[in-house]
Amino acid sequence: MVLAGAGVLALLTAAGAAVAGPFGGEDTPPATSTDGTTLVPVREAPLSTRVTRSGTLSYAAQGDGTPYTVVNQAKGVYTRLPGEGKEIGCGRTLYRVDEKPVVLICGKTPVYRALSVGAKGREVRDLNANLVRLGYAEKTEIDPDSDYYGWETAEAVAALQDDLGAAETGELALGDAVFLPGPIRVSKTMAKTGAPAAPGAQVAQATSTGRQVTVELDPAQQTHVKAGDRVQITLPDNKTTPGRVSRIGTVAKPVDEEKDSSGSTIPVSIELTRPKDAGTLDQAPVRVEITTDKVAKALVVPVTALLGRDGGGYAVEVADPADARKRRLVPVTLGMFDSGDGLVQVSGALSVGDRVVVPAS
Repeated sequence: MVLAGAGVLALLTAAGAAVAGPFGGEDTPPATSTDGTTLVPVREAPLSTRVTRSGTLSYAAQGDGTPYTVVNQAKGVYTRLPGEGKEIGCGRTLYRVDEKPVVLICGKTPVYRALSVGAKGREVRDLNANLVRLGYAEKTEIDPDSDYYGWETAEAVAALQDDLGAAETGELALGDAVFLPGPIRVSKTMAKTGAPAAPGAQVAQATSTGRQVTVELDPAQQTHVKAGDRVQITLPDNKTTPGRVSRIGTVAKPVDEEKDSSGSTIPVSIELTRPKDAGTLDQAPVRVEITTDKVAKALVVPVTALLGRDGGGYAVEVADPADARKRRLVPVTLGMFDSGDGLVQVSGALSVGDRVVVPAS
């Protein structure tokens, strides 16, 4: 049996307790039991299980949720710094020291040395890829996968320096650039204009420019949710936008650390398929519905049609096709639940079109 959550289980239990009592076993109920009930046809339909939770829309940070750190390596005085909320792309000026631009190069290897002709390494590969992607060289001139700093790289760096208003040396001195995984959005500026710029000092914290939703998931639901699951996100204006689960945390954290609560949650990150739908909101509460499983063709009945049986298990009450007042109990095996639509997958001596009894709404 697959349950979508505690709410479905509670609903199922309540439904069974409300209507199972009069009949207990599998005896045919009296024809007069139609009072206060209605008939719903058994049907075949696609079915999915969903986990619904509250979440927070924000800008995406590193995989573990921590922000990126902009670390300075230049010497001098900070003469210009990015404001909070500022978005900076690859090949653009991050900040200035002694009015010299410090450029953002998009790459995963932090800068730790000067780069010039003859240098080799992973950061050189990132630099070459940036120069080609930004249009300072063609692939026929620089292989974007090359980790070698050749004369072609030097010429492209000089062209980049010219655009930035820096001296066209064709070299990157330590402090001329900061390497980060991609374009950033500054979330906090830590340095001060006019203050000394010391190597190793933190200039700012940042996120990526991408949007994400973070959900705190009950650990009991962790086995049902997986990376790649489809998500429907309801935004503050009640519009919906699609997304996918991008990451599931592996460490549960207390709901209330100060009170040492026994409850805990697992962080789940969701990537928006259409980020522009989120507008310009920096942070906002949203509602998410994660589809964790689906069946293309399932025999389904309303959850409220389920009756608890003596000794365990469930049954549904089926009306006679010729005389709706005549009823019989049919034992059923439960499959997938759709808590959103209040449906459950069943198997047993049922056919599409059979009419089952449910409480009248």
